[in-house]
Amino acid sequence: MTRANLIRQILRIGLLCIIASFVLGPLLATVLGGFKSNEEIQTSALSLPAVWRTDIYAGILADPGFWRYLGNSLIISVATVVLTLLIGAAAAYVFAQIRFFGSRMLFSYLSLGLMFPFATAILPLFVQVRDLGLLDTYWAVILPQTAFGLSLAILLFRTFFAELPKELFEAAYVEGCGYIRFFWRFTLPLSTPILATVGVFVFVQSWNNFLLPLVVLNSREAFTWPLGMMQYRGEYAVEWNRTLAFVTLTILPAVVFFVAAQKYIVAGLTGGAVKG
Repeated sequence: MTRANLIRQILRIGLLCIIASFVLGPLLATVLGGFKSNEEIQTSALSLPAVWRTDIYAGILADPGFWRYLGNSLIISVATVVLTLLIGAAAAYVFAQIRFFGSRMLFSYLSLGLMFPFATAILPLFVQVRDLGLLDTYWAVILPQTAFGLSLAILLFRTFFAELPKELFEAAYVEGCGYIRFFWRFTLPLSTPILATVGVFVFVQSWNNFLLPLVVLNSREAFTWPLGMMQYRGEYAVEWNRTLAFVTLTILPAVVFFVAAQKYIVAGLTGGAVKG
C-alpha cells in the first residue's frame, strides 16, 4: 500500500469514527443515564456513573405498567406492519403487472401521500376516528398508520415487482396460473428483501409514534410506550434517570428487529435500482 492510499484509508476511517460518535454518543448517554442519579446526569451526562445503580432498571422491569405499554406498542406495530404489507404489496403488484386505463395517474395520486407530513392531518383524523367510534382502541392508531404508510410501501413494492422476470409470469400463465395465484405462489416468496425492508420501516415508525396515540388514546391501559414515558414527568421536575432507563429498554425491540433484517434492507433497497 502506497503512502497516499494509507493516508486516504486513515482519513476514511477517521471520518467514519466521527460520524459513528454522533450516532452512538446520544445512545450511550441514554443507556448510562439509567445507572445514574438525576444530579449526576445534569453535571456529567457522558461520563461513566460514579456508582452503578441497577435498581432503576430493575424497578422498571418489575413494573407491570412497563410490560403493558410494551405489549400495546407491540400489538399496534405488528398489526400495522401486517396490514401495510398485505395491502401495499397487493396494490403494487397490480400497478407493476397489470396495465389498465388511468394506472399511471392513480399511482401518482397515491404517491402524493409522501408529500404530506402526518401532523398536518391530525385534526381530520381525530374527527374521523371519533365518528367511527374507535377512540381509545388499538384500531384508532393502526388504521391511520397503515393509511399513511401505504404510499412509501406501494412505491418500494412496485419498483421491486417491476424487476421480477417477465418470463416467469409468462410460463406460469401458460400453465394456467392466474394473477392472484401468481402473486401468492411466486411474487411474495421472491420478495423477501423488500418485504423485510418495508416491514422494518413501518415497524420502527409505528413503534416510535407519539402524536397519534397521544390524540386518540385516553385510558392508561391502552397507552403505548411513548405515552407511558410521561409518567416520569412530574409537575415541577422530570425523573431523568428513570426516563432514560425506560427509553433504553423500549427501543431494544426496534433495534434488534432492525439489526436482524439489515441484510434484507440493503437487498430490498437495491433490488430494483438497476435494470439488468
